[in-house]
Amino acid sequence: MNKNTIYIVLALILGLGLGFVFFGNSEAEVALESHDHVVTETSEKWTCSMHPQIVRNEPGACPICGMSLVPINGDDNAFTEQQFQLTKTAAALANVETSVVGESSGYNKSLVLSGSIQVNADKTAVQPAHFNGRIDKLYVTSVGQKVSKGQLVAVVYSPALISAQQELITAYKMKATQPELYRAVRNKFKNWMIHDGQLHTIETTGNVINQFKIYAHVSGTVSEISAKEGDHVMDGKSIFKVSNLSTVWAEFDAYENQIATLKVGQSIAVSAKAYPNTIIKSKITFIDPILNASTRTVTVRAVLQNKEDIFKPGMFIEGTILNLNDGEKAPLTIPASAVMWTGKRSVVYLKVDPEQPVFEMREVTLGTKLGDAYNVLDGLYEGNIIVTNGTFTVDAAAQLQGKASMMNQSQVSNDVVNTIVSKQISNEEFKAVPEVFQKQIKTVFYSYILLKNTLIASDLESAKIQSNLLLKSLKAVDSKSISTDTKMMTDWTVISNKMKSDVAQMQHINTIESFRSVFSKVSLDLKQGIEKYGINENVYVQFCPMANQNKGGYWLSLNEIIENPYFGNVMLSCGENDKLLH
Repeated sequence: MNKNTIYIVLALILGLGLGFVFFGNSEAEVALESHDHVVTETSEKWTCSMHPQIVRNEPGACPICGMSLVPINGDDNAFTEQQFQLTKTAAALANVETSVVGESSGYNKSLVLSGSIQVNADKTAVQPAHFNGRIDKLYVTSVGQKVSKGQLVAVVYSPALISAQQELITAYKMKATQPELYRAVRNKFKNWMIHDGQLHTIETTGNVINQFKIYAHVSGTVSEISAKEGDHVMDGKSIFKVSNLSTVWAEFDAYENQIATLKVGQSIAVSAKAYPNTIIKSKITFIDPILNASTRTVTVRAVLQNKEDIFKPGMFIEGTILNLNDGEKAPLTIPASAVMWTGKRSVVYLKVDPEQPVFEMREVTLGTKLGDAYNVLDGLYEGNIIVTNGTFTVDAAAQLQGKASMMNQSQVSNDVVNTIVSKQISNEEFKAVPEVFQKQIKTVFYSYILLKNTLIASDLESAKIQSNLLLKSLKAVDSKSISTDTKMMTDWTVISNKMKSDVAQMQHINTIESFRSVFSKVSLDLKQGIEKYGINENVYVQFCPMANQNKGGYWLSLNEIIENPYFGNVMLSCGENDKLLH
């Protein structure tokens, strides 16, 4: 081997050694980095936007609803303690929509009320009988009949007037010598509203009339008939009522959260479903000072001109009150879809970054609800961006990341107290209720609790079975023990019949939502029964403002822990203890 060959071999060995030194470590680092990269990607968590309790290490489908899982973004170092972020993919899948507070100024400009046309009681008159007698002929026979003043409406036989006619005939003969006596006797007939023509016939012929005609002294449309042919009527008692329908009352129901916006004198535009293109403008003339405890509404009234007779009593109408805040600075309003309720708390989600899906929960104080919006009293400012659609998904993400959420109020406030107002019922109030009857009501209550538990589990089939058992326990209540107390017996008959009717309705319902709506009525029925008779047991009355499509719903419980039968696991702890029945 010559020297050149040796040099070439040495050069190759040296080059391979240097290559390993300079490039071997880099390849190892690349491999390590590649490995780290794979670990990082596979360690990402995935969840369901509708069921945040589902957490997986890899993408796939939700085992509950089948939706595609979305990644959880755990990098929140750049956010405050209460802020969190959704990935853009998750926000898109959840259809998260936002709006700017203060931009939609039209929310609080009008309020729509539902109501009906009623007879104007101020324009209603009574046609009475002015003397005792028997109705031999009645010419007013149907409601809706028109009556004119002076029209013959009835023929009455009156023994009292027969004897009085003899006195009139005698006084008439002595008219020249005793005019004062004649006038006194004749005025007596005038007070009986006897027609002059009949009196003249009696005086001139000297013959007694057996039947007297009654003429209408009012005009209008008959709205009520109180007597029929053959009936005996008494002096001053009503034969029929007439109403002047040239004006009618438009009466509306306003919920108590709307009362603050209503004032006498406000303009209201009234429309009837029968005439959708006809608008009658009027003003509010009356707001009932007493709240209806059953419906939680007050009556709001306006007087409508009805000379063309287009409005019929009983007709359904709508009233729109415009410009509620004229002369005042309009309060901030937000769509009702943005608000989430838990107990007495109302919360919304702010989008704190206009460009990125970064959110933060905010408690707000709300005022009146007008249409599909709430007035905001505190907690938001003009220009805030809030979530108006997809709020439950955003709340689920907050729960997953340990942030303040609807169900995690301790992150927001440490001084929230769930107070219970105890209904003060003395032992004396239930002293008259037989113990055996209270035990029967308690059996009904326990059957109700089992029904409530099936709704907490959202099990419709079991709920139907349990509702049938509840109906049987109701029918098994023996009211003989209270039969000697007329009021107690009457009250129980009304309550039990109402509850039986509501429970029986459950047997024909095929959706859990409709079932829960009827359950709300049954809860109020039983609550009324326990308040009247007692069951010698602590009963917690609980309330969820979001139940029944945000109308609210009550239920009864054996303990103060909230387990919501209107939403089940979807919002199990949503609600509050309203009161405690002893």
